[in-house]
Amino acid sequence: MSELPTELVPLSPEQLAVVDLARTFATEEIRPRARAVDEADVETPWDLWHKAAKVGITGFMLPEEYGGGGFTDVFTQCLVQEELCVGDLGIGNLLCSNGFFADPVLELGTEEQKQAWLTPLAGPDTPMTSLATTEPGSGSDAASITTAAARTEGGYVLNGQKAWISNAGEADFYVVFAKTDPALRSRGVSAFLLRKDTPGISFGEPMRKMGQRAIVCREVFLTDVFVPEEQRLGAEGEGFVGLMRTFDISRTVLGAAATGVARAAYEYARDYARTRVQFGKPIVEHQAVAFRLADMRTRIEQSRLMTWRAARRIDAGLDATAEAAMAKLTASETAAYCTWAAVQTLGGWGYSREYPVEQWMRDAKLEEIEEGTSDIMRLVISRSL
Repeated sequence: MSELPTELVPLSPEQLAVVDLARTFATEEIRPRARAVDEADVETPWDLWHKAAKVGITGFMLPEEYGGGGFTDVFTQCLVQEELCVGDLGIGNLLCSNGFFADPVLELGTEEQKQAWLTPLAGPDTPMTSLATTEPGSGSDAASITTAAARTEGGYVLNGQKAWISNAGEADFYVVFAKTDPALRSRGVSAFLLRKDTPGISFGEPMRKMGQRAIVCREVFLTDVFVPEEQRLGAEGEGFVGLMRTFDISRTVLGAAATGVARAAYEYARDYARTRVQFGKPIVEHQAVAFRLADMRTRIEQSRLMTWRAARRIDAGLDATAEAAMAKLTASETAAYCTWAAVQTLGGWGYSREYPVEQWMRDAKLEEIEEGTSDIMRLVISRSL
């Protein structure tokens, strides 16, 4: 696997070390296991999770004061995410999923909540975590969720159903979004911290998916689940605003993930084209193939630079909602194109499960859907015009 083009972005020794760690882990641990994880379909690769936790990958993005690696800047998170996802997109996203849980806790939580819920994520035996927003009738329109959080003595009682929840049933910690005031739409959404063993929580069977099978998704059922008031994140009605603020980070990091799988597809197709001979010469010397590879490389550079720009704006404390949406839109559609182009370059072999490019094509599709579809990204961008 090639290296990131960091010649124009000097990195500190600490950044270089964590990027090298991610690259080595992707090469030696992730890529060799990727096909078996995909074939297993609905099994979480706990062996990779534990290995990653022991070397600090699952908690590198957490603040040092809670035992994490201290790389809280989004730019470094993007560097690491791209390297891991060159190894495998689903596994790379899985190994960094605790960062998605941590973002709303850092955004809305009290110091006591941060100590209680984030510190356990930093050790070698870190639990898995999950973010529960989506419902059977509520995807892009997150403000329309119907899961209810009714006030009761000492806290709330939650009732409702969540769908397509990553790590559900595997995770020990959950951030659950529910309506404390249904009449207020987005201003009535609140966030709550729950543990897996809380009475009233149950899970559906694993959902069989097209790709990114390293991340097991299930439905979550909440039946008269009591949540103490001290496990509410932020004030009542702040959940949706907090979620939207963390989207800028998650969409940017997913832009880096999509860039990673696009890079993997490009590098594989390029190397194949150098050795595959047709009509008396390597197919890379045929203009149709060479131009396709040129388009792949160009789109990857565009995606990476747009992702880095969004990350730099977030780290500088600037508004980056449109930039994060542009980064995710561009990178996700680049991943879809580059994985398609890799399959096309390999021809019949690209269609075979003997080679990884068909899996990458399936994996890449999710990037155009999760954390806001491409349609929603265009809506976000258009509102900033």
